[in-house]
Amino acid sequence: MTVSRYTVCLILMLTISLTGCAAIRDSTRAEVPPRHSINEFRDQRFAEVADPWEGFNRSMYRFNYYFDKYLLLPVVNSYEFVAPVFVQERISGFYNNLGEVRNLTNSLFQLKGMESVTTLGRFVTNSTLGLGGLFDPATSFGLERHNQDFGKTLGYWGADSGPYLVLPVFGPSSLRDTGGLVVDSGIRYGILAAIDPFGSTGNSLAINSGINTMEVVDARHQQSFRYYESGYPFEYYMVRFFNHQKREIESGKPLPEKSDKAAILSPP
Repeated sequence: MTVSRYTVCLILMLTISLTGCAAIRDSTRAEVPPRHSINEFRDQRFAEVADPWEGFNRSMYRFNYYFDKYLLLPVVNSYEFVAPVFVQERISGFYNNLGEVRNLTNSLFQLKGMESVTTLGRFVTNSTLGLGGLFDPATSFGLERHNQDFGKTLGYWGADSGPYLVLPVFGPSSLRDTGGLVVDSGIRYGILAAIDPFGSTGNSLAINSGINTMEVVDARHQQSFRYYESGYPFEYYMVRFFNHQKREIESGKPLPEKSDKAAILSPP
């Protein structure tokens, strides 16, 4: 789906306006507290996301911050320090190639024939010529990656995103995307159980646990976002807004238009 110029301008202008309100930091001063309340901006676009569980979501957002800071990120930083960049790229390629299975199933669910063929071609090419995904010859062959998941599939067929929901460890989501995550996980588990690639080793559980743990580390390694490092006084609302808009765009749903565009971008 092609994002309209108005949507791009809206996101850029909102980012610039929020940057202007960011808290001031330096080596000698503490963060300046925000001088405004979110209640002053209730009619603005970034407040237009259903969030009936805001208390729970804020608590989970803080939990994810502490989980990140004291557990996951130290592991990721150690991995990045020990493993050469070449090794990191090979590991990321391996897990990205496994992700093509999810991309393929959801392209099929969305009845996207050419995209399904392309994704299948990527998986076969990178699994063989790319040595199990360690390398990515498919991209050089012009086979574009299409990131799909069941949350996008539900949105593609018209399902509303539902209330905003912050998941433990996984982070910002929605009721629709949480259901999609469950379905994708179930499909993956079913495929692995049917194939059972390590069943003959006698250490299937240990090997699968190691692979899954490394996948979590690699996924966080590939994600540059860090909690509470944006400098925005309303980071929770900003993340909620952009996550919602991003998922709506990716699922192919048009964004709502406003008749008074100036009111969207100017303070009340």
